[in-house]
Amino acid sequence: MRIVELNESTRKNLLEDLLKRSPNQYTQYENTVAEIIARVKAEKDAALFDYTLKFDKTQINARNIRVTEEEIAEAYEQVDAEVLRVIRAAIKNIEEYHVLQKRNSWFDSKENGIILGQKVTPLASVGVYVPGGKAVYPSSVLMNIIPAKVAGVKRIVMTTPPGKDGKVNEGTLVAAKEAGVTEIYKVGGAQAIAALAFGTESVPKVDKIVGPGNIFVALAKKAVYGYVSIDSIAGPSEILVIADETANPRYVAADLLSQAEHDELASAILVTTSRELAAKVQEEVEGFLRVLSRRDILVKSLDNYGYILVAENLEAAVDAANDIASEHLEIVTKNPFEVMTKIRNAGAIFLGEYSSEPLGDYFAGPNHILPTNGTAKFFSPLSVDDFVKKSSIISYSREALQAVHKDIELFAKAEGLTAHANSIAVRFENE
Repeated sequence: MRIVELNESTRKNLLEDLLKRSPNQYTQYENTVAEIIARVKAEKDAALFDYTLKFDKTQINARNIRVTEEEIAEAYEQVDAEVLRVIRAAIKNIEEYHVLQKRNSWFDSKENGIILGQKVTPLASVGVYVPGGKAVYPSSVLMNIIPAKVAGVKRIVMTTPPGKDGKVNEGTLVAAKEAGVTEIYKVGGAQAIAALAFGTESVPKVDKIVGPGNIFVALAKKAVYGYVSIDSIAGPSEILVIADETANPRYVAADLLSQAEHDELASAILVTTSRELAAKVQEEVEGFLRVLSRRDILVKSLDNYGYILVAENLEAAVDAANDIASEHLEIVTKNPFEVMTKIRNAGAIFLGEYSSEPLGDYFAGPNHILPTNGTAKFFSPLSVDDFVKKSSIISYSREALQAVHKDIELFAKAEGLTAHANSIAVRFENE
């Protein structure tokens, strides 16, 4: 990892460098994605089966595209009992956290006959995309399905690419079943997003699509937004650690690498006020690289987007963190809670040396599907709120409307909307 002095110039260059990782930068794939979506929309199942053979090298048809109960039972036999125990423990924590996010409808009434309120309704159906490819993430299955279940979504449809043997990873299937999925289909990529957005003979149309994926999945979600809702356009994973001289360099190095191993575009950044800590973290990183299994990915990730920034003081470190708006932010300082109060932009904040980022990935309970590429400045983690919609409630008595009807008519006429004004006026035209 390179050690760099933090100043205005390096901060600007870093931000520009990180933005290169955004899915919005990969416009060269948009035509390919548009073609896939158009074909699935027109040809439905036939296009899905063809693309699955082309990209996943396996034959899927109307009889085997949906995962059966027998396949799920087989998956349970293949999953280690201890892994299943941990999945169930994680589910308990995730459910308990997300239940606290649940909102109820509310109404406010006044003596003059005015009732105002908000009706909260779960979405009827949600599509959960689960990637295959380089790695399998049962933890992401839990993080997508559980908040939807807590919100009260009745139909939770999962799609995931099959292996060359036509099967879905056993950990993915077990996690989905434990979390409460309704049905699972063996289809991945942009074609799966198109199927969920428009429906095919086999895959039902849904109201919202959530879940991470590769650049083709991200661009497909962007393309179908408006036909359905989506959670976000996810970019590569990222971590930023704010640390002072009290931090343990070995812990900090390990935490930086925990995100760098995701893929070559992942970013790992340390902002520290201690030159000594910077040097020690760099040394620890080199030591870990000699023993960790995903060394090739780690080296490329760190070469591309790994930085150790030396800041003049904590205020400068916090300013840099707020500018970068990292997906994961660890604060390992003498007073982490005090520093946390100054943070405005972060997906998830981990406080203290025993709150390592993987704790949030797997077990603590808060959702690990977080805003990336600086979007934590205006986006939030996936939550129960993402799986409900809200309707405003308005009820006026005659008495209440009579007191304000002339004001409303005046406002409408000022906008030139005489039919609006008339809609109010007719109720009092005999007075």
